[in-house]
Amino acid sequence: MDGQFLIFLLLALVALASAVMVVTRRNPVHAALYLIVTFFAVAAIYVLLHAEFLGAVQVLVYAGGIMVLFLFVIMLVERPATGATPRPRRVHVASSALMTALVAGLLAWYFLAGGPARAEDASALAGNGGNLETVAVAMFRYYLLPFEAVSILLLVAMVGAIVLARPKA
Repeated sequence: MDGQFLIFLLLALVALASAVMVVTRRNPVHAALYLIVTFFAVAAIYVLLHAEFLGAVQVLVYAGGIMVLFLFVIMLVERPATGATPRPRRVHVASSALMTALVAGLLAWYFLAGGPARAEDASALAGNGGNLETVAVAMFRYYLLPFEAVSILLLVAMVGAIVLARPKA
């Protein structure tokens, strides 16, 4: 095994462990902090895969902006007074297990059938101007409408969070 693969495995384990901690913590602030760790681990994996732009966007947009919004919502929204949390139904647990098995099967099939992009694709990308130029041309030439739709969706979500968090009159 080469060093880059070992670094990838370490980052993947950190991302997986912190993602599990996100969904198992009862304190929402602790869960949000573990989510930041997950975002940084994923950003490091992007950098390791020579997708520096995606890594920078991951840190700036998700670990920076979105998590600040999450923490504001967590701090501003009142928690219910009851201390008991409802137990998940058996149907939810079974459907979650089924979906997990389905996703694991699809990932196994993907990696056994050929896996991610090869080194030839990376050299062709570098010959066409690099990762950032390719992403920018694709985003602003072919995906401008979805890009703007997502920005409006995020704006609506932010306004909705503010409306939910304001004190009741």
